[in-house]
Amino acid sequence: RIAIFLLTFTALFLTGCKSQDPAVKAAEEAEQRILFDKAVQALNNREFVVEADRITFKRGNSTYVSAATNFISVHGEKGTIQMAFNSPYAGPNGIGGITVDGSVSNFKTETDEKGNVTISMSVFGVGVSASVTIRMSNGTNQCSATVYPNFNSNVTTFTGYVYAEEDSNVFKGRAL
Repeated sequence: RIAIFLLTFTALFLTGCKSQDPAVKAAEEAEQRILFDKAVQALNNREFVVEADRITFKRGNSTYVSAATNFISVHGEKGTIQMAFNSPYAGPNGIGGITVDGSVSNFKTETDEKGNVTISMSVFGVGVSASVTIRMSNGTNQCSATVYPNFNSNVTTFTGYVYAEEDSNVFKGRAL
């Protein structure tokens, strides 16, 4: 009985380890390509949101966060950077963190030979003075966005996905 059980278990395990169906894989790649193309268009139009599901701080410590309240957005010449954590403390933005609005300048888009997209820009406002670099790999809307404050060394990296503004579901808190 044990031998039959082990044989059955091994057969089921090996069946589950088979490579993914080529049709399913092709459909997933096509979906990722559509998301990538839409994200590139949103970046070029300056109407995008980076929804972060993880934030990494200066010394490499990271935390998983809600994409609905942790984001970087650009609408034309206006930008917003928001971090909000699950905390009993409401924070300056009323949702457990900080929200800063500013003007976007020095907006540059580069695409390397592999098709990876890099956006660099500056965001200046009452509560923010920073350079931001967004890197998105070819074929996916997954990205990292690093915020380099101009007056301190508290570099913060948002890891998540780029969406067109109209496809984003973020909740903006009170800005400084």
